[in-house]
Amino acid sequence: MRNLILSFLLLSSASFFGQIKGTVTQSDGQPLPFVNVILENTYVATSTNAEGVYELPVTTTGKHTIVFQYLGYKSKKVLLTINSLPHILNVIMQEEQFDLSEVVINPAANPAIEIIKNAIASRKENSEKTQRFTADFYSRGMFKVKNVPKTILGQKLDMFDEVLDSTRSGILYLSETISKIKYQKPDEMTETIIASKVSGDDRGFSFNSAASANFDFYENTIAFGIPAISPIANNAFSYYKYKYGGSFFDENGKQIHKIEVIARREEEPAMQGFIYIVDTSWALYGVDLNVRGSQIQVAALDEIHIVQNFNYNAGNKLWVKNAQTLDFMAGIFKIKFSGRFTYVYSNFEFPDSFAKKTFTKEVLNFAENANKKDNEFWNSVRPVPLTEEESNDYLVKDELQTKRESQVYLDSVDRKNNKFKIFDVITGYSHRNSFKNNTYKYDGVLLGVAFNTVQGYNLTSGVSFTHRNPEEFTSTTFGTKMNYGFSEDRFRANGYIKHLFNNTNKRTLTVSGGNSIEQFNPSNPISRILNSIATSFFKNNYMKLYDKTYGKIEYSEEVVNGIKLDIDGEYSRRQQLFNNTEKSIVRNKAGFTSNNPIAPTDFTTPFFEPHQLAIARIGATFRFGQQYWTRPDGKFNIPNDNLPILYVGYKKGFAGSEKKYEFDYVQANLMYDLKMGNKGVLGINLKAGKFFDADEISFVDYKHFNGNQTHVAQSDRYLNVFNLMPYYENSTNNKFIELHTEYSDNGFIINKIPLLNKLEAPLIFGFHSLILPTQTPYLEYSVGLDKLGFGKFKVFRLDYVRSYKDGNSADGIIFGIKILNILE
Repeated sequence: MRNLILSFLLLSSASFFGQIKGTVTQSDGQPLPFVNVILENTYVATSTNAEGVYELPVTTTGKHTIVFQYLGYKSKKVLLTINSLPHILNVIMQEEQFDLSEVVINPAANPAIEIIKNAIASRKENSEKTQRFTADFYSRGMFKVKNVPKTILGQKLDMFDEVLDSTRSGILYLSETISKIKYQKPDEMTETIIASKVSGDDRGFSFNSAASANFDFYENTIAFGIPAISPIANNAFSYYKYKYGGSFFDENGKQIHKIEVIARREEEPAMQGFIYIVDTSWALYGVDLNVRGSQIQVAALDEIHIVQNFNYNAGNKLWVKNAQTLDFMAGIFKIKFSGRFTYVYSNFEFPDSFAKKTFTKEVLNFAENANKKDNEFWNSVRPVPLTEEESNDYLVKDELQTKRESQVYLDSVDRKNNKFKIFDVITGYSHRNSFKNNTYKYDGVLLGVAFNTVQGYNLTSGVSFTHRNPEEFTSTTFGTKMNYGFSEDRFRANGYIKHLFNNTNKRTLTVSGGNSIEQFNPSNPISRILNSIATSFFKNNYMKLYDKTYGKIEYSEEVVNGIKLDIDGEYSRRQQLFNNTEKSIVRNKAGFTSNNPIAPTDFTTPFFEPHQLAIARIGATFRFGQQYWTRPDGKFNIPNDNLPILYVGYKKGFAGSEKKYEFDYVQANLMYDLKMGNKGVLGINLKAGKFFDADEISFVDYKHFNGNQTHVAQSDRYLNVFNLMPYYENSTNNKFIELHTEYSDNGFIINKIPLLNKLEAPLIFGFHSLILPTQTPYLEYSVGLDKLGFGKFKVFRLDYVRSYKDGNSADGIIFGIKILNILE
């Protein structure tokens, strides 16, 4: 029955849309995928699918000339006289015979060199010819998996069982979009999604977009993981060698040169493959290139293959990209992923200018009911026919969705997943009612075990309840966190209620309160795991703690695009804590320091008196130039990488148990990544702040800086931490300027150094400075290597750091382990 329905869908697809349709094959009968099919001298175009089937939207009878283009094959021009529609046109294409005798450009030398030089010299002119246009845009994205293991690290992988075949392979994700786009170089775009379709989710919206498909080889770099160098970039000869592959004449009589592109160094962000260049105009005719994941520093990625086809229109004498495919292969933990994105541009228009308000910060929006289009609509507008595999995926997942949305099915799945196992007491447990969108969660104690000198061994766990409303995109969570310290013999608990009002401006309200144990630095510069290891094995108890009983209310929302407001108020009682244990796993003569951050040998004198204080905070984050997508399921922000982020905040301490604890504090923070194309990125984090009327405030309220005494780091980048600074040595209640900078060469320097380039690790230079009014500046300089590891497991970083303060210097090695962030 399913095959009968599938056959009907395929037939109906052909009858609704493809007025000229057929199959394109090579001489041995094998289908040719992604062949360009164009109505001559128009921008009515399509592409064959993976099975070589095409459908061209010609709606009038009479004489038509259809052009078939495929890189490496002779272009074919077919003149038709059509009396009735639909019309079947099957085509056989022959492999191109590249003629080296056609070369007339300096035959004594490598002709590819002169052709590439001409293409580079004409790059700007050719780019500007299509600098402004409108077009219809179609995209299709598909992700597949192959041979998925049943378990990974002892955990079952059964979430995809219903969509995998007997070899545990299949399509995980399939989606399509039809949209109208307006584009102006270099980066202005607006896109309206007319139709969106996600296999197995009739309420879903595809994330495919024209912006994500904008790979422009007329630019110097192509935006992959790190920018890859275009084969016709200004500096292309530093990255590529070229080999002439011959030439041919297309259906318009244009001579096309085939150039093999060869990376000079395999470690650099350079591509391999072929580009096709039009003689005389030196415009791009086609691109067929590969880049490896290691070259663009994406460890899980094996390879990306990009193909672009350009069509010549004799009417306006323009070469325009009308089709593009992007294939990738990736894998991690024995799971192999593959994906294909297919893009078709058609119905181009080239206006002289756009109205002033054409381009705004909203770069994408959805037409009403964009995800409610039926099969008849899709069959009438889809420019690239579905393959049998894709049609079957829609059919199977539509049936599966109906099944999955029934209460009977959801309850059965929940019964299976909600089964309680004895080890859940340690690892944690979730109980879900999918039909009612409720989740109950117990955190377990496995990751909550820690050791510090105040509590000794301690356990942290929690329970929570979350209700989500998928129609309104809201959620409410109730939860509590509990902690017990064995040496301290004290139980603490706090609770919270958090409500997300919408997914547009992300308005959120949180109310919390209770009793907790806190680090003096609220940024928690030393993690529980690192402190437990340092304290237990080396008697380095760096974590300093105090007791807080509090009530707090927090509110945040994006008030306008790019400006986020955060407000909170808290009333708390703070109390000093003392060490309660001398135990450690490793026995040595060294003793623990006290829990006093500024007097490590004083174990008895109270560091501060118990007191109460109310604190109100207000802060605003400005993301300059932020663009966004407007979707029915929310607003999705797109940061502007060319502009900084600014935070300004004000904090006031008031209603203290004594007047001396009250204060005012202002702070500003500027963050910016200066992207330098293929030459790397310079990250900057500049902070400045000042206290007012704060001479006798509690040490709890001082400005504390993120130091590091463990020589182990957890963050991806070190733009908010001093690598060798003691945690509380420079805490202040005055004013300060704090600067962190870090330059990553993205391989630009290190890839040119023999042996070191085999590491495929970017070189990192860092500088950090802290300026306080009564001290000489604290300075740090560092050099290191990032993304170290084995195979695709690139989670380590190694830095040499040297610091200077008061005429003294110190140095050390910082070992970065990024996976520790996951465990916290």
